[in-house]
Amino acid sequence: MAARIGDAGEAKRSSGIDVRVVGCGDAFGSGGRFNTCFLLDGPEGRALIDCGASSLIALKALGIDPDTIGTIAITHLHGDHFGGLVFLLREATLYNRRTLPLLIAGPPGLRARLEQALEIFFPTGSAPPKTFALSFVELEARATKQVGPIRITAFAADHFSGDPSYSLRVEMAGRTVAYTGDTLWVDDLEDLAAGADLLICEAYSHERPRGKHLDYMTIKRRLPALGAARLLLTHLGEEMIAMIPELDLPVAHDGQLIRLD
Repeated sequence: MAARIGDAGEAKRSSGIDVRVVGCGDAFGSGGRFNTCFLLDGPEGRALIDCGASSLIALKALGIDPDTIGTIAITHLHGDHFGGLVFLLREATLYNRRTLPLLIAGPPGLRARLEQALEIFFPTGSAPPKTFALSFVELEARATKQVGPIRITAFAADHFSGDPSYSLRVEMAGRTVAYTGDTLWVDDLEDLAAGADLLICEAYSHERPRGKHLDYMTIKRRLPALGAARLLLTHLGEEMIAMIPELDLPVAHDGQLIRLD
């Protein structure tokens, strides 16, 4: 059973960060995995990288209070990467329990798409929250921005989502987590990963790219150019999940905790 993160009695980290795999699945929940969502927990606060459609459920299954998360960084505007914002915000605005300001960073178009999604799922759901401040930061490729407790550098990804798609390099408390998001191989992934403490890398298929996603064999061939200290594969499709016992690169699982000291 995955370890639970609650608020009562939990000591804040004085240095380094914890990375919790809230969800590491593909869009279709292959293998029973939740949609993409990673929690970064450091001395200055909590941040999410991506918030897929099932993320509110996954956070609660791990005992993580979504109202304690002050920053969310989004790679691209597909439902399995940003759709959970709809449910997280709807709960926060409906019950009026949240007081912590929420800062959401992502590609151009994020705010408009999120407001549209809120209105489609919950008419009037895009009304401004009453009990907390909600703000948005627009990310640009090859630009670094301070967003709450994290510094984000976005890199252009090759993955159609109707608006720009990014890979994200996130710095927090002296540690760096790089995440490919969804993308075919692009040379910018080398800069994304260089010197990172952890590279979270999608591996949707085994030998051939499918639907603008990275495949496992491409990652293996390019591994020497990805200069991260640690690698973790995510976003596995059904083919890859069936092959996990045969893989020689580490694979994420829901609930997994990685300490970056």
